[in-house]
Amino acid sequence: MKIFISESYDDTISFAEEFAKKLPKGTVIAYLGDLGAGKTAFTSGLAKGLGIKCDVFSPTFAICNEYHSDKNTLYHFDMYRINGWDDLYSTAFFDYLGTDAYMAIEWSENIFGAIPDDSVIVEILKLNENKRKIRIYNKGDIK
Repeated sequence: MKIFISESYDDTISFAEEFAKKLPKGTVIAYLGDLGAGKTAFTSGLAKGLGIKCDVFSPTFAICNEYHSDKNTLYHFDMYRINGWDDLYSTAFFDYLGTDAYMAIEWSENIFGAIPDDSVIVEILKLNENKRKIRIYNKGDIK
């Protein structure tokens, strides 16, 4: 398990950018964290680290935003409104698994049973207005 204390929005982005550079293609990143914890900020840094130059927005209403560079694709899901397997199938989530695209999934607890065991869990805890505790571990490590 890796633990990082972020002192600011910019810290979170910088940490996620460096973290992304070490991820193998096709990695599924599952976020755990309350509203406003910094999941979308982390995804912004993730995109930067993957060489994707664009603004990252929460996919709350779109369910999935796609970001592309010459070398990488990032699918950014928001599963807040997903309430079962039928809803999940309608998102095309399963179509992206097993590809070389990266997947970042907000509100992953709503679909935790569908997340592959080799997924990376990024848990973000809000300590105060600016400070965050970011814990990173593998789903397979959960007992």
